[in-house]
Amino acid sequence: MPERAFPGATPTGRDNSNMARATGQRLRVVRASDRRPDTASGAMVREAAISQGLVGAEQLWVGYVELPPGMKSAAHHHGDCESAIYIISGSARFLTGERFQSVETAAAGDFVWVPPHIAHIEENASATEAVRMVVARSTQETLVFNVPT
Repeated sequence: MPERAFPGATPTGRDNSNMARATGQRLRVVRASDRRPDTASGAMVREAAISQGLVGAEQLWVGYVELPPGMKSAAHHHGDCESAIYIISGSARFLTGERFQSVETAAAGDFVWVPPHIAHIEENASATEAVRMVVARSTQETLVFNVPT
């Protein structure tokens, strides 16, 4: 049976709360009203929630993304970082490939992984419902590179 963790415990069981105090780090709750507009891509709206500017994150960016009914993002990639997307509500099509001919569909409850440098387009599959997503990236910056189609 695994040992129970205690506040401030690391996976090794050591308490790092003194180190966190020394660096000024603390657990943060980011409310919806705290999110900040971030780089848009076509009709896709991004809001940063966990970022260097908002909470001091150094290795991670997490945000809320919404795509209105019937709309799509611009073609883009996220440089060297990996992205993970969780579909909160709605249904999205993800287009990839040299001419964006490959299509994957994701719906509420699904996760999508986007490897580094993979150009893609997100399309809302619905003409009546917005697609709402949580996006996490392996960098503290949003890193959005729009590309010509």
